[in-house]
This record gives sequence, C-alpha cells and structure tokens, in this order.
Amino acid sequence: MTSKPLEGKIALVTGASRGLGKGIAIGLAEAGATVYITGRTLHTSEEGMGSLEETQKELEAAGGLGIPVQVDHGEDEQVRLLFERIADEQNGQLDLLVNNAYSAVSMLKETYGEPFWELEPNLWDRVNQVGLRGHYIASVYAARMMVPRKQGLICTLSSWGGLLPIFGVLYGVGKMACDRLALELALELKPHNITSLSIWPGIVGTEKFTQFAQEQASSEILPERGNPFADGFNWETPLLTGRVIAGLAADSQIIKRTGKVQIVAEQARRYGVVDREGNQPASLRSLQFILPMILPQLRDYSTWVPNIYVPWWILMSGVLKSPQA
Repeated sequence: MTSKPLEGKIALVTGASRGLGKGIAIGLAEAGATVYITGRTLHTSEEGMGSLEETQKELEAAGGLGIPVQVDHGEDEQVRLLFERIADEQNGQLDLLVNNAYSAVSMLKETYGEPFWELEPNLWDRVNQVGLRGHYIASVYAARMMVPRKQGLICTLSSWGGLLPIFGVLYGVGKMACDRLALELALELKPHNITSLSIWPGIVGTEKFTQFAQEQASSEILPERGNPFADGFNWETPLLTGRVIAGLAADSQIIKRTGKVQIVAEQARRYGVVDREGNQPASLRSLQFILPMILPQLRDYSTWVPNIYVPWWILMSGVLKSPQA
C-alpha cells in the first residue's frame, strides 16, 4: 500500500462534524482521498460541540481535502441535492460512501436502562430515522453513481449492538437491520463490482461516549453490569475506524468480502493499521479483551493474553439461548 493509496478517489462521510464520522474522514484524508463531509452544524458554535468547519481544518492538516456540505439526513431532498452536487462537481465519480450519520446518541444516553414499554413509541423514529433509513436513502443515491462506473464501496457503520444487547431494543434492532442492509445491498450490487460492508468498531472514545461513561461510572446501572466502559480499557479512537476503512477502500480484492461484517480491530491487524497512539486494540471477541474483562487484574498484562477469537457460533448461541432454555 502506498502512502496515499486513495489519491484521486472521491469519498463521502455522513455525519462528520464530530465523533466517529470525524475520525473516519481524517483517516480517509490521510490516505489522500477528497472527502465530502456532511452534518447539521457548519460553523463552530460557542458551545464547542464540533462542526464541519473544524473537521475540514483537520482534514487539511492531515494532508487531504475536505468539502463540507450542511445536510440534515432526515430530509430526503437535502440528501438528493447532496449527491447531485457531488455528481456535478466530480463528473459523476463517487468511490466510497460511509454511512455514519446518527442522531440518537443523546436520546440513548437519556433513556439508558429504561424498559422499552415505558418509552414513547415515536422514539423509534429518533433512533432509526437517520441511523437506518438515512443509510438506505444515501445508499440508493450512491449506487446510482457507482453502478454506471462499475466500481465503488459502501460502508455502513453498525455495532456489536446488532449481536449483543447494549443500549436497548431500539438500538439493537436498528443495528441488526444495518447489518442486514449491508448484506442485501451486497447481493444486488456485487454483479456491478460494488462492495457493501457492515463496519463494527469496538469501544470508541468519542466526545459523547466519553461523557456518558464518566457519568455512568458511579451510577446504579453500570456497576451492576460490571461497568465495562468507565476506565477506558481497550478503547479505540475514531481515527482507527477511518484508517481501517481507508485500508478496505484500497484493497483490490475487497469484493470477495462483500456483504460481511468487518470488525475494526481485526481489520487493523490485517492491514497493519495502528490507532492514534500507535497501538492496536483487541477485538471485543478476542480472549485478549474478554479475559481481562472477566479478571480485571489481567488488564495491565492483556498483551500477554493470546489474541484468539471466539467463534461466531459461540457468540450467537449465547445470544439466542433463552433464559428458560
């Protein structure tokens, strides 16, 4: 892989004003891509919650080109106009779409631990309107640009929450649906040489998640569950996901994995990618993560634990087995 393997490539990262999307955009910029970035906040506010303007500056500092476009991914017409603009400015070229935009982080934080029947039914839309439906809408317009050129990659950000219960019914169902969306897109797009993947980061220390973990560290909820988040053990930065997606986009054989889940930590090892501090976090299904979680005294020696992955069928059997079984 060259130092700028994505030079000349056009990418779109949705929801890139902060958090995971911002890190992904920076990772693609490092690899030389021209990156369109979307978000609802264009300019930096007094609250300092992140903006496309800030992300653009960091992309330029990373050696890439960022093109900010203010878009609400809950509004279909704004999304259509976004892709129309990219097509006009780039002569129909779009090589990579990263479906990342998600608007329910604050709501999930506020409702954490509450049973679904005590929540208002319309919260379904707040969780899955942008994060699931919006991914489908963006994929439609991306495919219309990619199919004529017979190339492209669509990465849909999902989560271990599609496999394991983490943030409740609405989150889990939405993430499982993202995995299915990536698979269904792959089945129809593969004959056109377009790859569709579901991307699973690990525990990512975004601004909002870090705040959430700190607030829950002494709560009545997480201690009962073992509090796997508060101390930052095996956390990833958003940049690692960006560097991994850059590796996927530069892989000439990536079509062979279309439709599959790609775990960020595992792909980082495949491509020799490191996180911001030069480390490689363990996959959440690796014994290198699981054993220190069970035995906290092993955390300082986690790199000594074999990096052996628990097979998918074992993970699934634990999820699908009912309490009465």
